[in-house]
Amino acid sequence: MDKKIAFIGAGNMAEAMVKGLITSGLVAAKDITVSDVSAHRLLHMKMTYEVGALTDNVKAVKGKDIIVVAVKPQVLDAALKDIASTVTAKQLVVSIAAGVTVARIEACLGRKPRVIRVMPNTPSLVQEGAAAMFVGAGCKVGDSELAETLLGAVCKVVSKVSDERLMDAVTGLSGSGPAYVFLILEAMSDAGVRVGLPRDIAARLAAQTLLGSAKMALETGEPLCKLKDMVTSPGGTTIAGLQKLEDGAVRAAIYAAVEAATNRSKELGG
Repeated sequence: MDKKIAFIGAGNMAEAMVKGLITSGLVAAKDITVSDVSAHRLLHMKMTYEVGALTDNVKAVKGKDIIVVAVKPQVLDAALKDIASTVTAKQLVVSIAAGVTVARIEACLGRKPRVIRVMPNTPSLVQEGAAAMFVGAGCKVGDSELAETLLGAVCKVVSKVSDERLMDAVTGLSGSGPAYVFLILEAMSDAGVRVGLPRDIAARLAAQTLLGSAKMALETGEPLCKLKDMVTSPGGTTIAGLQKLEDGAVRAAIYAAVEAATNRSKELGG
């Protein structure tokens, strides 16, 4: 990718993308600049990845082909207004800020820029993230493919949604989803210890079980209910366990968690 990229914000997701872009060979470190208010984060990024590091957002984005907005929603408006007079129609703006609409970004920049809104998740840190994107009306032909190539270094773009309102649901499911999974993994690990397994063995068995199950779902393409039934023998151990999960309303709790996170995403978007 013969592109120069600026990251506004140097948090975990920005670092995941920088790491993925460099280690995959997609973008050279010399063509990446990050800006942040934290001197500690900038030093870390510069020493670890040998990228440019600035505290000045305007200098960071000037002359870049792609601007990745990776700040928290609460400070996004100020960050965008800071660079509004510098951003040109030649630059593609990719936002990974949760809940923030394309319209809000356009309002901050004072024009109809080329904006793509993306919701990746934290498994991007190990190049196994999932993402969905919404392409703004100001984009030109090839912009979505460019963004997908950029994101492909750290995650799989599962969908390009046509209705931006669905991005809040994406946030509630896959954006926040890793936390739900880690909670379930922790519970499974603790349960293994409770029935006698050593902690390290219980944790590894739980994690590998989840990894293998997810891979099986993706690679077979079978309905999840069918995959569940493959494990569930009549009168066996699995159905006994599933009954306890239903007794504990685990399914209902997951429904509620995704809905609550979706609603919070809407709130953050203003």
